Amino acid sequence: MLLGVAAIVVGVAALAWAADQFVLGAARVALIRNVPSLVVGVVIVGFGTSAPELLVSALAVLDDNTAVAVGNVVGSNLANLTLLLGIGAVVVALTVESRTVRLEAPLVVAATVAFAVAVQGGIQWWEGVLLLAGLVGSLLVIARKPANESSPDAVGADVVELADPAHHRLGVEVVRTAIGLVATVATAQLLLWGALRVADETGLSGGFVGVTLVAVGTSLPELVTVIQSARRRETDLIVGNLLGSNLFNALAVGGAIGILGAPSIDDTSLTVVGVGAAVIAAILATIAMATRRTVTRTEGIVLIVAYLATIPFLT
Repeated sequence: MLLGVAAIVVGVAALAWAADQFVLGAARVALIRNVPSLVVGVVIVGFGTSAPELLVSALAVLDDNTAVAVGNVVGSNLANLTLLLGIGAVVVALTVESRTVRLEAPLVVAATVAFAVAVQGGIQWWEGVLLLAGLVGSLLVIARKPANESSPDAVGADVVELADPAHHRLGVEVVRTAIGLVATVATAQLLLWGALRVADETGLSGGFVGVTLVAVGTSLPELVTVIQSARRRETDLIVGNLLGSNLFNALAVGGAIGILGAPSIDDTSLTVVGVGAAVIAAILATIAMATRRTVTRTEGIVLIVAYLATIPFLT
């Protein structure tokens, strides 16, 4: 038991560092090579912050622990739009752009619903392909910039500032990216091993462990971004990062689970209650964003309480 807990603690801490280095290095390499900042923000940063969920879920499926893989997606998406969004709003009221309310938030709701439907009876390989196709379509829609709108600042200020070759060399950032990727894979495996050991020794279901321990651990990169962005009052970055992460989790990670041939799950607390809670969380977050285009501190507290109140129903 203690060994499993230690593996989780070390795995979570190391995973947060590794994923951050991977995202930072990849974003800087792309910016140094003159890749548009919108592409960097939507694709590289969005995918990078979801890399822990993708790797942990893929490893779980390959290890015949589909419940952990699905629970990881459900728990991460639930935590992102309740616990993490709530924490950001408590630190500073989050103003939201009208484009986010009109476009990104509804896409995330649709993606969450699509994942919830696919999970019923197990995600088949063709459903996995459809989820991935939905991701590609969503990214194309998001990347389209209306003529009367300026490009959103989708990349953190520290990444943009330090992308100048005068600050960092391309070779150094390539090495950083490679090390971050390898370390993310290794620490994801350590986190998964620790979580499964705790589940075996406590009698908890794999789905519950995935929704709680694993999901919160893999959501740490998003939590770090939320706290840093809230302190800088970069509220658009907070909302954009969380919505982007949920979009990738539902469609990219969900698609990968299906393509890897995950069997169906006989756990209604996960396939009904869990995915239902994730859908409701996405809808509530969208409503909070739409009201005066601001997520207030009061709404943030409500979201945090909603997360804490939901967890006992997932056991």
